[in-house]
Amino acid sequence: MSSANNVVSRDELLRRAAVWRADGKTIALANGLFDIIHVGHLRYLEEAATLADVLVVAINDDASARALKGPDRPIVPQDERAELVAGFRCVTIVTLFGEATVEGLLRTLLPSVHCKGTDYTAETVPERETARELGIRVAITGDPKTHATRDLIKRIRT
Repeated sequence: MSSANNVVSRDELLRRAAVWRADGKTIALANGLFDIIHVGHLRYLEEAATLADVLVVAINDDASARALKGPDRPIVPQDERAELVAGFRCVTIVTLFGEATVEGLLRTLLPSVHCKGTDYTAETVPERETARELGIRVAITGDPKTHATRDLIKRIRT
């Protein structure tokens, strides 16, 4: 099966989530841009996957990526980024999102845990208040921020 088969719409994700819940499975949600994949991304997702039965990864679509990172940031097209991340063994399913944060997805998916990478702290997670309000645990996962996309881009540009 191609990893592209595990890249789904929000509606399909919510349909599958209902099945997972009916089967008694817990869900973790991780999100990010994943524009230039590096080992830090893999470590973030591998640890996130240990916190629940299912790991959902939400990836910024091209429009939100450009809005967040600016027009000069090199961006791999959203379908390629999503298929690549869906190919990681630790990832159950991938969906794209266009909002600035995943607050809307937190409200509809209602995962057990919301994972963020080590470039965040519990106090800087943009969705922390929404997660608290909904009873979703926030977890910072991955190795200490020794791998950063911005550092890779700086090295490539010099």
